[in-house]
Amino acid sequence: MNDKITAPVFKDRKGKEKLTMLTAYDYVCAGIVDDAGIDSILVGDSLGQVVLGYPSTIPVTVDEMIHHTKAVSRGVKRALVVIDMPFMSYHESIEQARRNAGRMIKESGASAVKLEGGVIMKEVIKALVDIEIPVMGHIGLTPQSINRMGGYKVQGKGEEAKRLIDDAKAVEEAGAFAVVLECVPRELAKEITGMISIPTIGIGAGPDCDGQVLVIHDLLGILEGFRPKFVKTYMNLRQEMDSAVKSYIKEVQEGAFPDDSRSFH
Repeated sequence: MNDKITAPVFKDRKGKEKLTMLTAYDYVCAGIVDDAGIDSILVGDSLGQVVLGYPSTIPVTVDEMIHHTKAVSRGVKRALVVIDMPFMSYHESIEQARRNAGRMIKESGASAVKLEGGVIMKEVIKALVDIEIPVMGHIGLTPQSINRMGGYKVQGKGEEAKRLIDDAKAVEEAGAFAVVLECVPRELAKEITGMISIPTIGIGAGPDCDGQVLVIHDLLGILEGFRPKFVKTYMNLRQEMDSAVKSYIKEVQEGAFPDDSRSFH
């Protein structure tokens, strides 16, 4: 339980026990998740929506990813910390991808990067692995491609299934140590999991993947609005926070806080 999880350790867990992964974006939350025994923490570019208030992941910058991941890394002792490479930080050239990935690992304290794309990103993944940077792939619904996809939709239905299988194989062949499958039909995710040698981490891809990942804000019930089908909320923290804040306001207005026991004499 106390042994540090590295990319090779994470990869070697395939077929032995289920892998667990959650997002975190700050020091305190990362420490809580790590102490609870999570295998891996993803500092996702989802921070654009759940922390920074952007409408999508598209505006997130390399500097923002590094800033938040540095905080997360300071709070983690055991879990594998993975940093998302944001939109257009690895798309222009191999040189750009290497430069940004190298900087993100060097400055953030993360042990691996995650990037989106299968066949079209095979050479980029290989180039990063060649300079000793562990890479986690991400195929299926790739949020950075949301404008092309036309929305958040299940991927891999019908004729698209072969494309996703090709993507998974490409990520594996390029040397990635794991791959996220997002919004993929359960049977296709099961098929992919059985045919590749690296762990599959599902998010909306059914129970047959080698592991699962969720956004911590979804798990805790902090966010309002649309909630994807695949999300399970384990508590309604937003409601509890609302209640606590309202109690504080009421007590201050009524003069009940601070009372004599919370005052200095």
